[in-house]
Amino acid sequence: MLNDFAKAVSQLFDRRFLRVLLLGLALTVGLLVAVCVLFAAGANLFIPETVTLPFIGVQITWLDSVASAASVLLVLALSVFLMVPVASAFTGFFLDDVAEAVEARHYPHLPPVPRISWRDMLADSAGFLGLMIAVNIVALGLYFIVGPFGPLLFWAVNGYLLGREYFQMVAMRRLGRAGALAARKRHRARIWIAGFLMAAPLSIPLVNLFVPILGAATFTHMFHRLERSGG
Repeated sequence: MLNDFAKAVSQLFDRRFLRVLLLGLALTVGLLVAVCVLFAAGANLFIPETVTLPFIGVQITWLDSVASAASVLLVLALSVFLMVPVASAFTGFFLDDVAEAVEARHYPHLPPVPRISWRDMLADSAGFLGLMIAVNIVALGLYFIVGPFGPLLFWAVNGYLLGREYFQMVAMRRLGRAGALAARKRHRARIWIAGFLMAAPLSIPLVNLFVPILGAATFTHMFHRLERSGG
């Protein structure tokens, strides 16, 4: 598993990887900026520019600015959670490109495979994104109840979901949907561990920007290794 990750890192500055990395960065930054703008606009909408304190009559004119800044800081803090759906969206839009680059360099003997259609990619990504949101909403209360173990639970839950999706998408390119499902069931424990190790750095700002592309490449190597060894 560590060797799979090392191979992925060694290819990080491959031209095809860099293209996908820049697209992924644009997607991530665009999402965060959009959410920041929405939060700041909401703060300005609901908080008046001037507030007069009762009894003493002092006017405060900076409350809306403070609220806007606080909302932006809140969104940046929530980016830890936002990176999980970004990583899931990444699988649908860019995984084919990453897998092709990995296979071209490390597995050139393999025959080419037809690309997944945009319709299938959007349908799979939308379904998985909905699943991730639903599961995390259900688990949200547990994250707080377990206290200091909340991050471990968060990584375990999302590691399972991310590993499941990444491996499924990689395997589906070579084995089809039914074959990918069978392969995922055969290797479920290793997939969960790899997903956990992927989910943990998604919680680290800046580092998390590189995780989706490295995750896609790592799971591509992992799939070929497991299928070649028979499990």
